[in-house]
Parts: sequence; structure tokens; C-alpha cells
Amino acid sequence: MTLAMFLTDPGELDLAVVGTAYTLDGAEGRHAATVKRMRVGERLMLSDGQGRRVTGTVAEATPGELRIDVERVEDEEPPGARLTLVQALAKADRDDAAIEAATEYGVDRVIPWQAERSIVQWRGERAEKARQKWVDTVRAAAKQSRRAWVPEVEDLVDTAGLARRISSACIAYVLHEDAVVPLAGQPIPAVGEVLLIVGPEGGIGESELAKLTAAGAHPVRLGTSVLRSSSAGPAAIAVLSAEDRWR
Repeated sequence: MTLAMFLTDPGELDLAVVGTAYTLDGAEGRHAATVKRMRVGERLMLSDGQGRRVTGTVAEATPGELRIDVERVEDEEPPGARLTLVQALAKADRDDAAIEAATEYGVDRVIPWQAERSIVQWRGERAEKARQKWVDTVRAAAKQSRRAWVPEVEDLVDTAGLARRISSACIAYVLHEDAVVPLAGQPIPAVGEVLLIVGPEGGIGESELAKLTAAGAHPVRLGTSVLRSSSAGPAAIAVLSAEDRWR
């Protein structure tokens, strides 16, 4: 049976050593003790979201708090090539579904994109609330998939900002239904950032695609069918992971 995982703040597990005890409190402690009803003798995992994973056994359970005997400490190095999903804002929470699945598949960073054809708009206070929802979605997906690294969610970019972001990446692929080059088999750098750009429901317009390719992005396709905005990104993560990480 896979152990339940709970997240701490970055740095909280720095002093965790086999044979010592760690107290899980705060929101995660309440969730573990009250909602999940973890009991003395049960084993669980902790992660700081920055590569450290701790396995231990509940030694004491009180309302809103667990004391855990540390049995194992692992430090997972970040991958050399970091996969970043640039996900266009999409209606009906399809963008949320995309980043959730992408996190489970191993994405390292997520960038929300206000594409020209995005029906959904992030403005004013709504922008920060919407971004926080993405942060919460990514954290929950990282916990569910027992990841030691929680993907970073960057600030919203428009197309001009995305073009500038492309120039700083090692390589960028933009998924487009009219592309003739398949993503499968494309080179993945040993180190650096790989951008995977996914448009909204209406797709990426010709002028917008021209801006991205002028900045250095390479149009690619996943197959002969056209995927939804919610599934294209995770599928692309899977394709690249099968070429490199999942071997």
C-alpha cells in the first residue's frame, strides 16, 4: 500500500535525521490527524517540496498534530532538463485539469498564458486568486503522486512576455495541429529548460504562432488527432518523459 504524503514548508525538514522525531502541525497536521485520521503506528511520508522526502511512523497523535519518528531520509536531485508547461488559460477548468495531470506526469514548472484566443481572462484581484488556485492544484497533485518536488507556478504572461521567455529557454516546442514535425523523437537537452506551449480551446492563431516561432519556438504535433487543451500538455510531458525520464 502506498503511504500517504504530507507537505511541509521548504526548509522544515532540513534537520530531519533518522532516529529523531518530527512534529507535523499547522494545516497539514490538522489534515493528517483530523481528516486522514492517522493513528499511532501508521507509517507516512513527508516532503518539503524541494527534493527531501522523509518516511516515518506516527509515535503520537493529538488533535491537529502528529509526532513522527523519522526512519528514512532521502534527497532527490532535480532533473537536469527541466520540463516547463506553458498552459493557455481555458474555460470550464480545463487548464486546471491540464496542470493537475501534468504534475502527476512529472512537470517541473507551470506558466499560465493569457493567449489571444483565451476566453478566460485573469485581471486584477481575480488574477492572484486564479494563480493561487493553480498553486493549490499543483500542490495537491504533487501530494497525490508522492512527488518530492512540487512544481513552481510562475506569474501570468501574455504573448509578448512568452516570446521573451522563449529566448531564455534551452528549447521551446509549441504544440500545433498544423505542424508536420512530431514531438516524439525531438532532442532533449541534458541540462536546461524545455518549454512546452499549449494553446486555448480555439487554438493558437497564425499571427500568434508567428510571434512564438520568431522568438525561437519549434511547432510540433503529437499525432493525427487534435487534443483538448486539458490533455495536450500532459500528453507532451508523457512523450518527452518516455524518451528520457521513464527509461
